Amino acid sequence: MAEEKKTEKLEKAWYVLRAISGKEAKVKEVLDGAIRNTPLGNYVFQVLIPTEKVVSVKNGKKVVKEKNLYGGYVFVECILTGEVLYELRNTTNVIDFLKGRGKDAKPEPLREVEIRRMLGAGDDPTDEAVADNDFMVGEQIKVTDGAFSGFFGSVQEVNRERKKLTVTVTIFGRKTPLELEYSQVERT
Repeated sequence: MAEEKKTEKLEKAWYVLRAISGKEAKVKEVLDGAIRNTPLGNYVFQVLIPTEKVVSVKNGKKVVKEKNLYGGYVFVECILTGEVLYELRNTTNVIDFLKGRGKDAKPEPLREVEIRRMLGAGDDPTDEAVADNDFMVGEQIKVTDGAFSGFFGSVQEVNRERKKLTVTVTIFGRKTPLELEYSQVERT
């Protein structure tokens, strides 16, 4: 029975570390260095910060940035023994493990479904970049690209699946509807 508990504990699993918001990359950098240069590498296999590509328009140009999907969290694949638990918990900028409620709660591994969702969200090459703009009907915008560049208008309809907007602009005193892509407009 003692052997069963030992092998149960020594299984490789994914855990979630709570990190100071904005310091997730620093935590990953420190842990990656420890994996390469210390015996921690025998127990910690991967450190991930799931991200997505976000397209925004700045000064009329498309800018693609990486955005954390889960701000304040770092995912670690490891065998969680006492020493590894101590090392991970005491890494600079780490608050603690994500765990259940209660005083004596232990870190809980992620379920297989959660791991697949997490890994799939950041690794799908067919997935296009998500637009940073979540436009709302009635919002005022400026057209930044195309034949109507420089015109101001109002959002009449939002099609999130196609990433398009129906915008009304005033041309020669008449309200004219235009269908534009998210990347062709910016908020005013």
